[in-house]
Amino acid sequence: MSVKTALRVIDIIEAFAQEKQPLALTEMARLLDMPVSSCLGLIRTLEERGYVYETGRRQGFYPTSRLLAMAQVIAANDPVLDRVKPALQELRDAARETVVFGKFREEGRVVYLEVMPAPQSIRYSAEAGETRPAYANSLGRALLSTLAPDARRQLLKATKLVRLTDATLTTPAAIEQELERAAARGWYGNLGESIPDLIGLAWPLRIGGQAYAISVAGPRYRLEPRIDEIAAMLRAACLTVEQKG
Repeated sequence: MSVKTALRVIDIIEAFAQEKQPLALTEMARLLDMPVSSCLGLIRTLEERGYVYETGRRQGFYPTSRLLAMAQVIAANDPVLDRVKPALQELRDAARETVVFGKFREEGRVVYLEVMPAPQSIRYSAEAGETRPAYANSLGRALLSTLAPDARRQLLKATKLVRLTDATLTTPAAIEQELERAAARGWYGNLGESIPDLIGLAWPLRIGGQAYAISVAGPRYRLEPRIDEIAAMLRAACLTVEQKG
């Protein structure tokens, strides 16, 4: 029950972010597919703690700035992101493409811990907290390379390798071969394997003994001519972060 309640609170926060306006109790219950009485209990609890307020009688509820303030304090004291952010910003500014920092969340999936968008209007867009299957993702490929060979083979064998585009590698043997080529050339890539016109380049690093990876991603027409240049930037950024320890 406590897990379900926690998920409901997150659902409420995400509903406000999606709708971008005050929500009446009945509308919130409809969006979240839950009883009005249950929704009311959660909203009143959040209201008592200062996280939401009633905008007016029968006008609905909306989050207060307390939620933002708490999130900013949490983000400002993240020990891993505090160490890696300067390098991510420098890489984003030099490459002028979207930079992503992530790690394994669970077997076979990567979670994005930080996303720094490219300055161009046409760019790869993602948000921190999103997850991707590792087998067809540049960050995922870089992270797969950090596993012991037997563990990696078992993971790939247990993963459903779905064809996402015509370029997607869908057999463990093909992915293993690609990982070998990637290690030799100095970058792990996703060349249109998840989205046809997208390129992602990545390289792994370790912080406190944990495996992480950094990627640069963007439209194929911009990145393809710069692969070697950006790969060198990536390796340098990862080395800089590791040496900060």
